[in-house]
Amino acid sequence: MYVHTPFPNIVYALDLNEDGAIKWKYEPKQDPNVIPVMCCDTVNRGVAYGDGKIILHQADTTVVALDAKTGAVAWSVKNGDPAIGETGTAAPMVFKDKVLIGISGGEFGVRGSVTAYNLSDGKLAWRGWSMGPDSDTLMDPEKTTHLGKPVGPDSGTNTWEGDQWKIGGGTTWGWYSFDPELNLIYYGSGNPSTWNPAQRPGDNRWSMTIWARDADTGMAKWVYQMTPHDEWDFDGINEMILTNQQIDGKDRKLLTHFDRNGFGYTLDRETGELLVAEKFDPVVNWATEVVMDPNSDQYGRPQVVAQYSTDQNGEDVNTTGVCPAALGTKDQQPAAYSPKTELFYVPTNHVCMDYEPFRVSYTAGQPYVGATLSMYPAPNSHGGMGNFIAWDGKKGEIKWSLPEQFSVWSGALATAGDVVFYGTLEGYLKAVDAETGKELYKFKTPSGIIGNVTTYEHGGKQYIAILSGIGGWAGIGLAAGLTDPNAGLGAVGGYAGLSKYTALGGQLTVFKLPN
Repeated sequence: MYVHTPFPNIVYALDLNEDGAIKWKYEPKQDPNVIPVMCCDTVNRGVAYGDGKIILHQADTTVVALDAKTGAVAWSVKNGDPAIGETGTAAPMVFKDKVLIGISGGEFGVRGSVTAYNLSDGKLAWRGWSMGPDSDTLMDPEKTTHLGKPVGPDSGTNTWEGDQWKIGGGTTWGWYSFDPELNLIYYGSGNPSTWNPAQRPGDNRWSMTIWARDADTGMAKWVYQMTPHDEWDFDGINEMILTNQQIDGKDRKLLTHFDRNGFGYTLDRETGELLVAEKFDPVVNWATEVVMDPNSDQYGRPQVVAQYSTDQNGEDVNTTGVCPAALGTKDQQPAAYSPKTELFYVPTNHVCMDYEPFRVSYTAGQPYVGATLSMYPAPNSHGGMGNFIAWDGKKGEIKWSLPEQFSVWSGALATAGDVVFYGTLEGYLKAVDAETGKELYKFKTPSGIIGNVTTYEHGGKQYIAILSGIGGWAGIGLAAGLTDPNAGLGAVGGYAGLSKYTALGGQLTVFKLPN
């Protein structure tokens, strides 16, 4: 088993035959000056395995391939430059003979990209940018489509004012998926920079976008922009879950995505056709709906409510009561899918905000945010800041919902035994019935859980493992010792109560399932 840490990104190889004894340790030497340009917290979302190598994306953007048996460095390559705000927080993805990695730094004006490196030697295979000329975005004006229509020439620059696209954000710090039959890679690009929408008029393409790229060349087959001209930091990088299901009696290759903007989307992952776009938390209020009529000029666009438009309300005006908050109805913590129940199990945030944009100037390597936030539990609800829900992706409906006191910041795990696992910020690992949501078991770990629950088989036994250790955006106050309520982009005040329930610390907890 391979376990990693946040900065300084130590990797441990654990011997499962010896109760987790450490076989080797890799500890990179990184400049600590990268820490101030990491948002939000110094997290790392995992390592990948392929071709006998463990792949790590370090905070300083170095991509390292380690010999899985010995920990020796096979190759390393620099993926970005922290001096201009680029950092590494995402987990790589191995596909075919390549490894894919994105870049973090949208709060520093970093222009997003995904890069494929050869798994054998680390040489660059291709790189696709989130915005810019067609040669950068790897788009064909006639063949790349958006909701079934060609994107046209220069689509990555013509909805930006001047050269704003060069510092336009759309970073790619989330998760990546691969369909070997279609030979397509799927991922999301994040919020445009700055958070002050008045400084970047237009749709800001292709931030806030679901991408489908050819795995061999990187060419974009189709895109779908979920939140044009994002005004709330609804960073669109959450995972793309690939399923095969029947709709109207026909087998369909589907992609389901739960976005920070509060809408759950289901698309045909071969064509990019939009099939479902519904709110997965009823308190979402910044938009009334996503238009689903293909004949409408608003097709696929959310219908923004003027009261909650930070752009229409203007700079230096505090727009209050926006739901969800900037950390979204769901942040990057992955949902799970059960092919038995055909339900998705989704960790969510039940949080709203006040948002005041202000004018900000760009300086390379310095924060480029331009907004002040405060966060609080959704009003007129159960009083907590999270729910764990079961979602029907074909109907766009919640089947059941479990309220939680704090946001559910762990990834979910659905098993063939109809048991679903997730963790809480207070530190509980919980097991619930996949059909009903009934709690079956819970265990208190020493610290808050922001990692992803995993399962594996060893020696004929099944195990469940979870890393606990409070941190991330919701836990930044505890992790960094912050007390100003507006610090952590508003999260410190919103989650101040966490300190009563958990403490700092990192631990791997492993459970063996009974026969």
